[in-house]
Amino acid sequence: MDELLAVLKALAEPTRLRLLVLLSRCELTVTELTHVLEQSQPRISRHLRLLLEAGLLERSPEGPWAFYRLAANGKAAAIAEAVLKAVDPNGEPFAADARRLEAVRRRRAAQAARYFRENAARWDRIRRLYAGEETVERAMLEAVGPGPVGVLVDLGTGTGRILEVFAPRVERAVGIDQSHEMLTIARAKLDEIKAAHCQVRRGDVYNVPLPDALADVVTLHHVLHFLDDPAAAVREAARLLRPNGRLLIVDFAPHRLEFLRDHFQHRRLGFGDEEIVRWCEAAGLRFMQVRRFEARGRGKKLTACLWCAAKPAVRRRAVA
Repeated sequence: MDELLAVLKALAEPTRLRLLVLLSRCELTVTELTHVLEQSQPRISRHLRLLLEAGLLERSPEGPWAFYRLAANGKAAAIAEAVLKAVDPNGEPFAADARRLEAVRRRRAAQAARYFRENAARWDRIRRLYAGEETVERAMLEAVGPGPVGVLVDLGTGTGRILEVFAPRVERAVGIDQSHEMLTIARAKLDEIKAAHCQVRRGDVYNVPLPDALADVVTLHHVLHFLDDPAAAVREAARLLRPNGRLLIVDFAPHRLEFLRDHFQHRRLGFGDEEIVRWCEAAGLRFMQVRRFEARGRGKKLTACLWCAAKPAVRRRAVA
């Protein structure tokens, strides 16, 4: 009963209810919330702390920033969901908050666009070397099978492209990346497609701030070639998978393009099947298949691969 009363008490205040409605739309920082609610930073921080203590919110530090979002699980999250259904978003002050939130989102999108514009040439140069991303993305969607996906975790999410691709299929998705600049782009893209059920967090792919057996699907899309210990990332992906969950790895087959190492920080120049299979099996996964996307056409020099593995189901002991 004490837990229930704490949640109801936390919600029984106008500013905290407005915060709940805002954070149901997207994750936000304290600074962004002060702009939307037009209140002081100490006041907003105090209300956020009370909502956190009641289990209604989650907080993810990201360098000097911290992003707040609705809690995804627990009794408090269920109560918040019921309360949000009773709120009229077109009524005041919620409608005015929504208008100011759009202004914050536009600023966020402009910041992301500026960074991407300054760096786009680097990514485009690599994309021109291999098969179209659309082909690989379709194969990834096919690899998880038909129907909806529960929880997806994208390790090394970068600009959040894989979250965009899977957004229509997943109940919830979380992207993990170390780069604040990349996460800024990812948030702007998710805002643009209104994918509030997809979130990004700053984190290390070797030590992901998520619990064991959370995900139905984990993806590593063009990530392993940047890492000094790819096998450790595969082990961490396996930890996150539920029984029968699937790991999708997209990366390059072995190649000799040394300029990618020299100018684009690629530590590894592709991977062979035997290496990927060995890492998967060492992590307790069952290797399923590999699909290759051969480099064809003028200037195409890289072959992309999609490796799929699954976490075995837990066997129940027979009752004597």
